Amino acid sequence: MKIGMLTSGGDCQALNAAMRGVVKALSNKVDDLTIYGFLNGYQGLIYGKYRLLTRQDFSGILTVGGTILGSSRTPFKDIRKPDANGLDKVEAMKANYNKLKLDCLVILGGNGTQKTANLLSREGLNIIHLPKTIDNDIYGTDVTFGFYSAIDIATHAIDCIHTTAASHNRVFIVEVMGHKVGWLTLYAGVGGGADIILIPEIPYDINNVISAIKKRHDSGKNFTILAVAEGAISKEDAALAKKEYKKKMEMSKYPSVSYQIAHELEEKAGVEARVTVPGHMQRGGAPNAYDRILCTRLGAAAAEAILEKDYGNMIAMVNGSTKRVSLEKVAGKLKTVDPNGQMIREIKDLGISFGD
Repeated sequence: MKIGMLTSGGDCQALNAAMRGVVKALSNKVDDLTIYGFLNGYQGLIYGKYRLLTRQDFSGILTVGGTILGSSRTPFKDIRKPDANGLDKVEAMKANYNKLKLDCLVILGGNGTQKTANLLSREGLNIIHLPKTIDNDIYGTDVTFGFYSAIDIATHAIDCIHTTAASHNRVFIVEVMGHKVGWLTLYAGVGGGADIILIPEIPYDINNVISAIKKRHDSGKNFTILAVAEGAISKEDAALAKKEYKKKMEMSKYPSVSYQIAHELEEKAGVEARVTVPGHMQRGGAPNAYDRILCTRLGAAAAEAILEKDYGNMIAMVNGSTKRVSLEKVAGKLKTVDPNGQMIREIKDLGISFGD
């Protein structure tokens, strides 16, 4: 049996653990197993850059963050465009797959990666996709690997801010990753005890944010912590057309929405606010125990699908069980936070404001 593997898009803590799960499970069932690791995501598949891997390459990497294969972003919107030398990327990927006579290609990645995986499946390649992203926004699975490890880091950042915020009687904004969805900010905000949580799915009114801060102050609380998603958006901006909003963001003098909010708090309410951005720390370090277990299970389930030649699927986690989900049914869909969902209602019952 010959399989290829690649990791595409932003890295996360449990990519190595997931690849290890696939290889260990296959190794226990297949005597003659050849593994090709494509380097730096789809770029390796396009340009035929790979290395032959042995079972030893997957030993001792359960706890290692990042990816032993390297990664890169190859936007789906550009996948059909020829490269600078006129190379047809899709045809090149198919040619390299067939040149190596692969039985299957295991692709680990997020939404954009998944769309390209589905395209390759439609083109006749045997594909298995494993859902990776700290954003937890892949449709069809309850959880993506990398999510809970990133929660731990973002929550720790908020924990650290608590003491300095209390010491200096200030408002602190912790900016959490997540451009399109707010899962990471939501979970980290709750886990870290944030007082205000701003996510893309619930546009905020800065006046409501100010009211929430004043309410805490009037009740004797001398500090406030905001967990703000990268993609948090005001009600005013949410009412704009996409092109108008994009143009406004291009002309903005602020590095991110968090700095804009900090400026507005000072200008409109005389509130001194400080911004902390953990940034790529949220992707780094070792995977936590949850993600190690999750990836081991997803990897074993992927191996089972490969042995049964059941291709064109994402290996998902649904209600605590692994499940094969057709790429055709989920590719291109986004899993967002429901503004009216149970979790949001429960959090609001605690007195946490979403600025709406």
